[in-house]
Amino acid sequence: MISVYLDLAIGLVLAFLLLSLLVSGINEAFVRLLGIRSKFLWAYLRDTLDGGPGKGGSWIPAGVADVFAKLPFSRNDPRPRHEPDPAPSVVEALPVDPYAVLAADESPPEVDVTGRLYGRLQEIDHPTGARTSISDIPPERFSGAVLELVAAEEGGVEGLLAKLEAIGSPFAGHLRGVWEGAQRDMNRFRKGVEDWFDGEMRRLSTLYRRYVKWVVFTLALALTLLFSMDSLEYGKTLLRDNAYRAAVAAIAGGGGDGAIALKDSLRDRCAVSGSVEPYSCVTEVFSSPALVKIFDHAVLSVTIPPDDTRNPSFGWNGGAWWSRLTTPGHWPGYLITVVALLFGATFWWDILRRLTGIRGSRS
Repeated sequence: MISVYLDLAIGLVLAFLLLSLLVSGINEAFVRLLGIRSKFLWAYLRDTLDGGPGKGGSWIPAGVADVFAKLPFSRNDPRPRHEPDPAPSVVEALPVDPYAVLAADESPPEVDVTGRLYGRLQEIDHPTGARTSISDIPPERFSGAVLELVAAEEGGVEGLLAKLEAIGSPFAGHLRGVWEGAQRDMNRFRKGVEDWFDGEMRRLSTLYRRYVKWVVFTLALALTLLFSMDSLEYGKTLLRDNAYRAAVAAIAGGGGDGAIALKDSLRDRCAVSGSVEPYSCVTEVFSSPALVKIFDHAVLSVTIPPDDTRNPSFGWNGGAWWSRLTTPGHWPGYLITVVALLFGATFWWDILRRLTGIRGSRS
């Protein structure tokens, strides 16, 4: 009896794992194609180093619709332009005279601090288009780029801070806090910049995942309805398959009751009356396990012929699919499937490893 429930658990977990991988794959393809992760990172850097557009707004979109509808297609791309050449060995100082800016009544000049930072990071970039594709910056690489900008100023950290404050960069306040906390020690300052940037990236990742979970929910709902995946019905199919295999094993062992149970099962499955030819039906049923039947109720069905010389056939299953979709009896199973897919492929892979005893590779 324990093996029956174990087979049921493994079958359900494997089905959820495959569908979760499909959800993750579609989401990752969408993110990579539109460069959302890279744009999200550089929108944050624009806000932090240069301030929002016109010093009054924010580059980071405020809502889910903005992230996945406005940010990918906006002409106002926050990413710097990709430079194929390596970064110049000589770093130029910021072209700002802080004393002249503070003495004048006019607005401070516009300086692309983000572009200067990219100039120190472009070695880790790879060409995928007109804009940079950098979507992750290691904290130690970021602190090294900041120290290169510091080395270009005559006054060191104080000189860079004075110029950043003169142009109204929000980065000046963060950098001054780290500088004062390090007690004006360069080694502590570098470590402080790393820790600060690492904390900011964790906060940004949390914000990004908050947006992505709504996309994952939408994809999970769409795939569940597209494949008409009823978890409760699928569980019953797994149990019927287990009972069928048990009957076949009983026949192999010479059990008379198992033969009667198998004959009844074959009549139900193969829709035959009178005498039953068991061998062909057993082969057909065993070649279509419950896992394959997940996609039998999709809007577009795929049939793999037993003959290897024939190509797979595709059929429109719209009528039966819509009938299942509008049947209230399937809705609880759809809801369970959507909730299960929200846990992600990593969760279900871990559960599958625990159930099957698969151990991960260790170095």
